[in-house]
Amino acid sequence: MSRAGLAAKVRPMQCVAAPSPNFDARPKDAAIDILLMHYTGMQSGAAAVARLCDPDSRVSSHYTVDEDGTVYQHVAEEYRAWHAGVSYWAGETNVNARSIGIEIVNPGHEFGYRAFPEKQIVAVMELARGILTRHRMPPERVLGHSDVAPARKQDPGEKFPWKRLAEAGIGLWPDKPAVMRGTFEANLRAFGYGVRPEMDVSLEAMTLAFQRHWRPHVLNGVPDAECEGILAALVAQTA
Repeated sequence: MSRAGLAAKVRPMQCVAAPSPNFDARPKDAAIDILLMHYTGMQSGAAAVARLCDPDSRVSSHYTVDEDGTVYQHVAEEYRAWHAGVSYWAGETNVNARSIGIEIVNPGHEFGYRAFPEKQIVAVMELARGILTRHRMPPERVLGHSDVAPARKQDPGEKFPWKRLAEAGIGLWPDKPAVMRGTFEANLRAFGYGVRPEMDVSLEAMTLAFQRHWRPHVLNGVPDAECEGILAALVAQTA
């Protein structure tokens, strides 16, 4: 079978086949237990899909969800797509090996970041539910690209409706704030973030990534009392 045929071998829900040659085999011992959300950060969905399918780009994802809700499949879930780059989560430095990547069409912070349309979010949720049904993924491992690569990435960003997804059973959202024990940095590490020495990222950048996901209404990179309470609740929920 050709690489294009392998890439599109599994096509769950109503997906348009747009096979990418940019994938390889997962390591034999790698569990598929991370769902990683991205935005495309390009000026159009068509340009993003073209790049993900371009052999010269050396990047791909398993799926792309366009603004009208159309879902494209690029790589079958059993294979490793190339979407996370240099990244870290909870001791894992090869995030591609154990993740499924969803690209969500949005111009991003560089080209005019905007709210995600309703049809798009509904499609993302349907796609994610299917993925979570097929793979054993703890809710705290439904993550954004900025969570695993905070020095490089901002996506899917503060406009992405993480709370709504969590309320639908996709990912984690904190219960009422808790009392933090230990430092903010130590709790980030306990939750999964790659603080120094795991990654060469400042605490400010790491805190900003945390805020984009779990405290999006104030983005200042400051681990204030509200952030501490939210992080303590997350750590308690996953202990």
